[in-house]
Amino acid sequence: MAGRLEGRIALITGGVSGIGLGAVELFVAEGAKVVAADLQDEKGAMLEKRFPDQVRYAHCDVTSESDVAAAVKLAETAFGGLDILFNNAGHGGSPGGVADMDAAGWDHTFALLVRGPALGMKYAVPLMAKRGGGSIVNTASIAGLQAGFGPLAYSSAKCAVIHMSRCAAAELSPQKIRVNAICPGLIATSIFGASMGLPREVADQMAARVEEIGAKVQPIPKAGMPEDIARAALYLASDDSVFVTGTHIVVDGGITIGGRHSWDVSASSPILDALGITPEQAQQMRAAQLAMSQTPG
Repeated sequence: MAGRLEGRIALITGGVSGIGLGAVELFVAEGAKVVAADLQDEKGAMLEKRFPDQVRYAHCDVTSESDVAAAVKLAETAFGGLDILFNNAGHGGSPGGVADMDAAGWDHTFALLVRGPALGMKYAVPLMAKRGGGSIVNTASIAGLQAGFGPLAYSSAKCAVIHMSRCAAAELSPQKIRVNAICPGLIATSIFGASMGLPREVADQMAARVEEIGAKVQPIPKAGMPEDIARAALYLASDDSVFVTGTHIVVDGGITIGGRHSWDVSASSPILDALGITPEQAQQMRAAQLAMSQTPG
């Protein structure tokens, strides 16, 4: 049985670890040839050895236009073209808030998280048009949807990615190129440790800590894993989503549904807290109301 990406050629940035690696592995399993673009050359070489016929590694800093252009070109020279672009490379960005914003850090965050995907689209579109269309998937974040899930620069950049995807979808629709975004929630990757300036090895270990706590903070009681985002990317990259463009898919275990009290009956509500009512008292009040509603007459 043919895979969902049989005969397709994909470029995945940030492709040798975390979400990107999960996507490479899944796309290959579904029949795609993949260029994995990243800065971790040793891991890139190992990935090529794992999949000698299906994966090529490109050393690529997505803030460098020439690197992005070269990675896209590799898809053409190695495999014959490009059908899918997964703009996934990123990190947590500049940590400052409004009062202590660092201008250089802000600019680098936007160069990585917004200009990088824009450059990827710029160079991918001509190759996709030659093949009759394609699919572009951009990694955004729940931080681009709500406050409180990331630093100011990161959150602002991810919000820009969501709207950029919508605008690009409109512009590229005549060329049969679909553009969508994915908004991951708390996913067990090294991005959290890397954002704190930890060495790569230590940051990778922190992913295990995220996996440990992830199941406790959201309605779906399991940690978000790279493969959860990879499956969403597969859906958007494949013909399963042929009627989907210009939107974003939230993959977050339900963490953006609402405050903990909205899904955990043992948690207190901010409104009840303000009124001085404990969760136990609230339960007693609900039970009394239920009893009254069931009393005849």
